[in-house]
Amino acid sequence: MVSAAPVAPLRAALLMLASTLSFGLMAIAIRLASQSLQTTEVAFFRNAFGLLALLPVILRPGRPLPRTRHLPRYLVRTVIGLASMLCGFWAIGHLPLSQAISLSYSTPLFVTIAAVFWLGEKVHMRRWLAVAAGFLGVLVILRPGSSQFSPGLLVAVAAALISALVAIQIKQLSRLDPPDTVVFYTYLFWVPMSLLPALFQWQWPQGIAWLWLVCTGVSGTAGQLLWTRALRLGEVSALQPISFMQLPVVIVLGWWLFDERLDAWTALGAGIILASTAYIAHREAMLARRAATTAPVEGAKPGE
Repeated sequence: MVSAAPVAPLRAALLMLASTLSFGLMAIAIRLASQSLQTTEVAFFRNAFGLLALLPVILRPGRPLPRTRHLPRYLVRTVIGLASMLCGFWAIGHLPLSQAISLSYSTPLFVTIAAVFWLGEKVHMRRWLAVAAGFLGVLVILRPGSSQFSPGLLVAVAAALISALVAIQIKQLSRLDPPDTVVFYTYLFWVPMSLLPALFQWQWPQGIAWLWLVCTGVSGTAGQLLWTRALRLGEVSALQPISFMQLPVVIVLGWWLFDERLDAWTALGAGIILASTAYIAHREAMLARRAATTAPVEGAKPGE
């Protein structure tokens, strides 16, 4: 029992690393699939194959079917989540991968702002300064007004903004249902919901495109499951830097497969964003620990 203490953080780190690599492979598969298919179709097949990959995990023998009393909340969550997915997939399919992934890391900046106005959380000056620094990094990548600016970059920013709303909703749903239930009902809604826009641009995948579509679903689902299990064992502040490994993985694969080059402005902006989001995660974890130690034990709910 004594040796189990250091095992949990190590296992959490390995799970987060595996999750990060899974999401990186998903990004590459999305780019490859987007070469012959529309974004709406890629999103549908990602959800369909993702659900198929999830079912053996959820429906294990002797395990009851996940149930929830909050279906309207899941409907709202999946509508907003689908909008974020379509924006994010379009960015990965049409922008340089280094820019698309770097801008996706700005989601925690928007989460901090959304938590203030949506959840009424208090954010002090140091975190606001980190948020401001993060948005400076976003501007460094966008470079509005320069010849390098592309309106398509705003789609990646929109994906990060909408993902922040999804993150708040997941935080709320996780207080009501277990993580696997949240993932299961999300996919259950996503599959038919993402089919509707795909039908307007439908064309059947050909040849190796099927492989890329299967990879998007399997790697995306694996990444989500590994991510939830990592956070169950470790602290966000410790695991957040590991998730940044997705960026160098995608940059290397983007250079190898698509001959993309990382420009200095994107590297600088990404560094600023990653530093600011790492600090935000550290502050949130520190404040959560402080609140846990000062909260009264009497009347606390199980798991609090």
